[in-house]
Amino acid sequence: MSHAAPTIRMRLFSLTQLLMVLWELVLAAAIGLGLLFLGADGAAWILGGIVSGAIAFLISHQALNISVAPNRTARKIGQLLVGLTVGFSVQHSNLLALSTEIPLFLLLTGCLLLGGIVVAAMYARLEKTDLLTALLATTPGNIGVMASIAADYGSNPALVSLVQLMRFTLVTFAIPLLSNVTHPSDPWATLHALTQHPIDLHSWYLFWLVLVLLLAGMSVRVGALLRLPVPGLLCPLIVGIGFNTLFSAVPFFPVVDFNPPALLNLLGQILLGITIGEYWGMNPKLGTAAIARATIPAILTLVAGLSVAGIAKLLTSWDWLTCLLVTAPGGSPEMIWIALTLNQDVEVVTAGHLVRLIAINALLPLMISAVGYVQRSPHLIPIRNWLTSSQNTSET
Repeated sequence: MSHAAPTIRMRLFSLTQLLMVLWELVLAAAIGLGLLFLGADGAAWILGGIVSGAIAFLISHQALNISVAPNRTARKIGQLLVGLTVGFSVQHSNLLALSTEIPLFLLLTGCLLLGGIVVAAMYARLEKTDLLTALLATTPGNIGVMASIAADYGSNPALVSLVQLMRFTLVTFAIPLLSNVTHPSDPWATLHALTQHPIDLHSWYLFWLVLVLLLAGMSVRVGALLRLPVPGLLCPLIVGIGFNTLFSAVPFFPVVDFNPPALLNLLGQILLGITIGEYWGMNPKLGTAAIARATIPAILTLVAGLSVAGIAKLLTSWDWLTCLLVTAPGGSPEMIWIALTLNQDVEVVTAGHLVRLIAINALLPLMISAVGYVQRSPHLIPIRNWLTSSQNTSET
């Protein structure tokens, strides 16, 4: 009997999670439709997912007293679907030609990280916290990864999660609004493209769909075992780029011209948004002062991204929106998806974000070591005194 009880609880937990996701999907689709007609266009479904996830978790935790953790599997599936979609959209592009732009992408990444360090120093003084916590909170990266690193090094993971979540949400909301200024949306055209051929029920199409999803899932597992950066996005992207070419190259095999259905794309967007909203719904008791202070570094990080976009505009022939999407300090899948829906140099935006993700993952250990040196070295006492002066003053 003792073994049966945990099994029953696990099944009930899985059923609760499934019902939660279904509820969030329906609610997100309805909210996204409304946002579409309000002009959100490329990010309507992502934003709808954020609002839906927050509402669902608030109701579950407060009204129904159901404790459910954010569904990380949903975000992984969302990344996989977005990666596949982007891969198929750029499969005929000459991505190798963008290899000459890698030094530029690295320069833009360096400028963005430098801006993040400046914001971190200011935030450490404002929040009266240590520099490592402030740096992890303001560096553009994965919310869960940054919070877990903070916990490993004895910093404040709750504060890191709050600021990262605020940055992520602010950028995801702000970029579509800025995009719509120069690219006014047509909601009816978007709906027509979505409903014209949502999915093909032909047996061969369903076979290729199942096969590509299996290959994408396997590639994510392999990428995780190889410790590749962001395998949930990178590996499906590679599968999407090479899928048709791989099977068409098989001797005596018919030419394959497969593209994922529109509903799959829509599902990927919503799942990406839902997980952000779930983090907000988990923290309904956040104080107004804490949220206000977290807004400051989020806004400054967005301003730093806009400044770096200006640098990109001066150094390249890209239009302003492409520069903005390449340097936006938000989630890479979300920014790439917005570029895709706006037909906005998705190859450049994809390459820029992949280079940035790889660079940040490679430089993060070095940055943590440098901060540790600053916090320990006796030669850098004036810097530590400046960062903690507001705290010392308040204590005296």
